[in-house]
Amino acid sequence: MSQPVKGDAGGDARRDRWTAHRAERRGQFVDAALRVLEAQGPELPMEAVAAEAGVTKPVLYRYFSDKAALIQALGDRGSEILLERLLPAIASDGPVLARIRDAVASYFVVIDEHPNLYWLLARRANLEGTAGSDPVERDKDLIAVALTRVIGDYLRELGLDSGGAEPWAHGITGLVQSTGEWWLQRRSMSRDHVVEYVTQLLWQAFSGLHRSAGLAMDPDKPLPARRPELAVRTRDQGRESAGADG
Repeated sequence: MSQPVKGDAGGDARRDRWTAHRAERRGQFVDAALRVLEAQGPELPMEAVAAEAGVTKPVLYRYFSDKAALIQALGDRGSEILLERLLPAIASDGPVLARIRDAVASYFVVIDEHPNLYWLLARRANLEGTAGSDPVERDKDLIAVALTRVIGDYLRELGLDSGGAEPWAHGITGLVQSTGEWWLQRRSMSRDHVVEYVTQLLWQAFSGLHRSAGLAMDPDKPLPARRPELAVRTRDQGRESAGADG
């Protein structure tokens, strides 16, 4: 009696090629959707995406089960674009004022380059049934976690109370996002001007915190050296770690 075949290297290779091909095609369709958003606004008609990609709607639906699935993929792409620019600015070691300005500018550059993507995702976040899958809220959480780490490490280096690091981080994140939405709607000043206003507001808050502690903060010098880098963890990951330790 013949033994069952445990594995098929040829079959695995074919599956890998198909998986890679599918991922590549999905990426091409997301690129097409971004072009449609840029040209036509945040409504995102699926027939326009299919036409831009050079396929029929049935072909598009082979890769995305419905419009919501395509929007989710667009949200993932938007997160990549934003975090690739913003997180390095947050974690840089440059002069403190320039560091604040670079981080704020990174956010405004992304929403300025992709306003219709932002409005599409923000609008979807207000619909029912998107809890837990909202890329705008997910990005806010990741950015706030990164800021909490930076601010907390910095306050500890100075011997100050680091308990306010998390609310500070979430407050900063909300301030920048709300101002960004206002600016996208109004466009009553240039991007450089709004970035500078937000930068100065954050700088005054940071320098005021130092003055209240009897410290002077030089805007043209880097922050003090921090402790060794800590892994950026989301709130859910932190709870899982705490549960494992207990």
